Amino acid sequence: MCSPTLSELPTCPRGKKGWPWTEETPQLPETMPDGKPWPKVSIVTPSYNQAKFIEETIRSVLLQGYPDLEYIIIDGGSTDNSVEIIKKYDKWLTYWVSEPDRGQSHAINKGFEKASGEIYNWLNSDDYLLKDALKNVAMAYDASPEAGAWCGGALLVNEDKKRLKLRPPKDLSTEGISRWSENSFQQSACFFSDKAWQKCGHLDQSLHYAMDFDLWLKIVKTFPIEKVDYILSSDHTHKNAKTQKDVGKMYAEVFLVQIHHGYEQLAIEEISRWLDEYASLEKSVAQLYRFPLAKPLISLARNAWNKFLRQ
Repeated sequence: MCSPTLSELPTCPRGKKGWPWTEETPQLPETMPDGKPWPKVSIVTPSYNQAKFIEETIRSVLLQGYPDLEYIIIDGGSTDNSVEIIKKYDKWLTYWVSEPDRGQSHAINKGFEKASGEIYNWLNSDDYLLKDALKNVAMAYDASPEAGAWCGGALLVNEDKKRLKLRPPKDLSTEGISRWSENSFQQSACFFSDKAWQKCGHLDQSLHYAMDFDLWLKIVKTFPIEKVDYILSSDHTHKNAKTQKDVGKMYAEVFLVQIHHGYEQLAIEEISRWLDEYASLEKSVAQLYRFPLAKPLISLARNAWNKFLRQ
């Protein structure tokens, strides 16, 4: 599908302006500058009860002006008005469904079962692409077709779209990515090839927070991951985002993924560092147990250390 124009999409809600409400990315020519066809891009959006954000997400994908786009939405049976919003854009969606699923990883896997592109990404329904994101990724793909992924920068914004932080990719080597606390990047700005997905995917459905980290480690062990010198996306930071609400569980999963991929010692070091930081703030381990981040880390530290000693 060729991306629709702004005039073709439903009128944006009253009071909304700017990208992607009253602005669009100019339509790209039918072929790339060297005359080759643009690579097909497949985007999957998993969603559940994100009516506050999902229309912005949808429009940011559809208004990319991209000549060969495949857009798939997997809604987990939302009970707010998400489905009504999705239906407004039905004619421009490759596929969408609203039904109960087994969590975000399961929803994303379901979406990519419907995909047929050369470049993949998932875009959560409280995040959005920036102008020219797909063009910039396609050019990176054309320059480095042997790569398994292409990672650009992302903005963190609040609910009013006020810019909080820029997160560019840092060290994209295997060793760098394994040190996720130092070198993490935003998932929304990391696109990957269908070949990498077929060889290294699917997402581990037992993971609910660090499934992207697990995927990047699987990919980087087989393919290079290249930097893209553009800011590709914006991620909303808000109190109901699960990485904000369940930060302790998120870090616990990160350390479990490190252990699974053979970085036990690194996980132990990072757990110890986190515990030291919290202990210095709270003065005693007993007090640490009152904090949601510390309790899963203490438990995980014990389990990881016992496993390390048994080797």
